[in-house]
Amino acid sequence: MAKGDVERNGIVGMRKMCGVKGGCGDKKDERSNWEALWEIQNDEKKTTLADFKAGICYVVSFYSPILSLASSVQFSDDTPIAATSSTTPISSLLFLLHHLLKPHFHFQTLISQNVLNSHHSPTIITAGDSGLKFRDKILYLQSLKINPTKALQKNPDLRSALLSSLQSIEHCLSSMGIERSALGRILDMFPQLLTADPSNQIYPVFEFLLNNVEIPFSDIRKCIIRCPRLLVSGVENQLKPAFEFLMKLGFVGANRITCRTTVLLVSNVDHTLTPKIDFLMGLGFEYNEVAKMVIRSPVLLTFSIENNFRPKLEYFLEEMNGDLEELKRFPQYFSFNLEGKIKKRHRMLMQHRLSMPLSRMLKVSDGEFNARLIDMRLQLVEERQL
Repeated sequence: MAKGDVERNGIVGMRKMCGVKGGCGDKKDERSNWEALWEIQNDEKKTTLADFKAGICYVVSFYSPILSLASSVQFSDDTPIAATSSTTPISSLLFLLHHLLKPHFHFQTLISQNVLNSHHSPTIITAGDSGLKFRDKILYLQSLKINPTKALQKNPDLRSALLSSLQSIEHCLSSMGIERSALGRILDMFPQLLTADPSNQIYPVFEFLLNNVEIPFSDIRKCIIRCPRLLVSGVENQLKPAFEFLMKLGFVGANRITCRTTVLLVSNVDHTLTPKIDFLMGLGFEYNEVAKMVIRSPVLLTFSIENNFRPKLEYFLEEMNGDLEELKRFPQYFSFNLEGKIKKRHRMLMQHRLSMPLSRMLKVSDGEFNARLIDMRLQLVEERQL
């Protein structure tokens, strides 16, 4: 990029960052913008305003793709920069100058005439420049539709990670049939995977699912897409204990874990699975009865005791005068929305002094439920006329 192009692009970028609209605009406003930055950056006045302006033009022109990210990232000196309502694009630029380039060269080097007079690409600065590497990583994350700001906040190790190591994660997941669109969603959800060691952290999960759980290779992709948390769950401390617990509960043979139920493997045995079994047994059910309920409706083990089991149980017993034996036969009751379906349909039945088994009341669509309700009302009228 020629010097003239650098300066023109830099001035345009600078004016956008300073909130100045239009073309060249008021020269006085433009000069005040440059001088404000010059005063902040150049405390000891070691650099002339003209050189400072030229250097800023160069940085804005080349690093504009990452300026919007700079104010919310931690770099190698571990100085936290939090994005707040007062954060401005100008502060992003200063942050870039202070942190992104500081480890490798001084500001005066950046604005040297040797660089500005060059007709080559800006990559001539240095092959190992951290700014270039960081920019490449940002562009790579964006190509995967990963939010770079969120990823860097959740995984600070991305600062020092090599681009090749990020690409190795993509290759690892792609080798198991996960397409790029799904891969980006998974990595955006769990950015810690971007700096994971495939050999020690990811492939062992695949091997466990294939060899221990006996998930067919063709279904591994479905397992991961349905439950990406599998990839950040340790085999020895999480997946294996959960798998053994579920096998004892009855998830074997025809009821074995499949790609539809591998989500249960990410549940902690002591803090999630056992308390739910204990809660159901506390209703008066035997262990084998609870096991049958869970096998019939595995999703029970994913529900919250306080937000699901308890309020739905209270409504069933107190408002519906239900029998626990019916819950044993139809544990799927806990899968339905309390306000949107259970209460609504129960109240419609009560309004007409009718009753219906849980399965008939809940498993059908609204249209079919209304049709059944009309049939029951007509039948009731006919019986009264006899």
